[in-house]
Amino acid sequence: MALGIIIHITVGTEKRTEFFSQERIRIGSDEGSDLQIHTPKTEDSAVWFDLENADGVYRIIDFNPSLDLRVNDKPIRRFIAIADGDVINVDDSDISFSFFSLETKSSLITTNREQPHISRFIEDAALESATSAKRDDAKAFLREFVRELSREISVTTKLIVLVLAIGFITGILYIGYAVTKELRESRMQSEQQSEVIKKLEEKLDQTNGQIGELDKSNKDMMKTVSLAPNLRVEYGGAVCLIVGVYDLVDKKTGKVLRYADQQSMRPNPYEPTQSEDPGRPTGPPQIGLTTEGNGSTVEYDFIGTGFHVGGGYIVTNRHVVQPWEEDDQIKQMMRAANGRARIKRLVIYFPKFAQPFPLKVRQVGGRDDVAIGSIDPSTMPTEIPAIPIDLDTESAAIGKTVVTMGYPSGPDRLLAMVDDDEAKSINQRFGNSRQNLINFLAQSQKIVPLTTQGLITDLDARRIVHDAKTAEGGSGAPLFGQAGKVIGVNFGVFTENTAANMSVPIKFAVDLLRKAGWKTPEEIQKELSSQTQATTNDSESNTAGTSKLKN
Repeated sequence: MALGIIIHITVGTEKRTEFFSQERIRIGSDEGSDLQIHTPKTEDSAVWFDLENADGVYRIIDFNPSLDLRVNDKPIRRFIAIADGDVINVDDSDISFSFFSLETKSSLITTNREQPHISRFIEDAALESATSAKRDDAKAFLREFVRELSREISVTTKLIVLVLAIGFITGILYIGYAVTKELRESRMQSEQQSEVIKKLEEKLDQTNGQIGELDKSNKDMMKTVSLAPNLRVEYGGAVCLIVGVYDLVDKKTGKVLRYADQQSMRPNPYEPTQSEDPGRPTGPPQIGLTTEGNGSTVEYDFIGTGFHVGGGYIVTNRHVVQPWEEDDQIKQMMRAANGRARIKRLVIYFPKFAQPFPLKVRQVGGRDDVAIGSIDPSTMPTEIPAIPIDLDTESAAIGKTVVTMGYPSGPDRLLAMVDDDEAKSINQRFGNSRQNLINFLAQSQKIVPLTTQGLITDLDARRIVHDAKTAEGGSGAPLFGQAGKVIGVNFGVFTENTAANMSVPIKFAVDLLRKAGWKTPEEIQKELSSQTQATTNDSESNTAGTSKLKN
């Protein structure tokens, strides 16, 4: 019977041996455990497993399934017995427990009985015969003595002794048979009980598996519900508002194009084009442009959304940084005046930062509506995170949850988030200059991206269609998948059908990023490791050369 159990614990390089004699032993990382292990990997797991002494054998009565415990490299199960030399490991760690039992030992049994009474003459004769050289006489004496004794015993006594002997032997045989039968029946019952326990353990494993699947489903559901708020907290600071101004210049001279008649109505670049409004008159605008005179310059401002992917690189749409390419009226004006567009100012604003950062256009997509810009990484605050990119094609599938963050409706949406009185006051002060209005909003830390959540409704090789709400100004916004990484770049907004917002798969932006010189965090880390190794090797080589010179 086990008096206790010896446990040898190994945690990394630390080893220790403990002895426990209580009936139940709890092992874990909380203060209520009999044996406490403190490691970063398992600090959230209060109880690891419990041992209980049952009929002299310690068994595992409970364990924490999240730790992936294994007994002798096999999955742990409840009610299994712990034998000498068994080892329990915590998977993917350097923690192990070895067990050795302590059993009672047989005592040294002694007797203190009186010697049987022997007649004096027999004793003397036996001693004399034993010491004499005539050992045959001694044997003959003893033989005759036994015969004489047998003749003195009556037949009745002999029969009684014979009956008693037969009864004793029969009793022994009967007891042996009964014990054997009882042991056989006990063994059969034990096997049946073991089979029942095995089936119960299998059902328990199935139940635990079902509970695990249910727990996983609940976690996935909670993760989906909290996806948008979590992404906004983690990556909202990396989504920037793009603000720019462009004008028209003469292709040959590079001079700024102006309106010939200062009283002419300046065309509105946000009015519907001929393709959007069939009733609109066709042909070039009836406005003369010239490089001479004092007329107003042909100048327009524009806004959009972009996001930082590391190293100062910004991903957005082509039509955000080249808005004139999507405006038929502006293109007609340029053709009529032999002009071209020129960006006068292009900056970005990040949330919580008042100052704008100049943006340089590095790459522009041809067929796909994506563009890559960059800012000076030396001027970029370290608080601005880098949004991770997901290149797994299975991340984009119909029915999966997506989240987008951007600046739809530009400053109008930002003003809608403040009190009405404050919004009216701001409009009165800066309503005539959108640039001044945006600067004020940045100084007031009111530039915050709008976060919306939806589902993928359709997709193909070059398009992801979703119903996460957005609007004009949200072009260039990142489209996050369920894994919390970007899977696309918003480029199209359809107000008549909220389920038909369009995004370009992120792989097309990655191609342009590579051309612009962008590298993934893993590649940057690998280069740093290589540089560190090269520096170490050079240092060792220099040290070896110096040693040779000294010798």
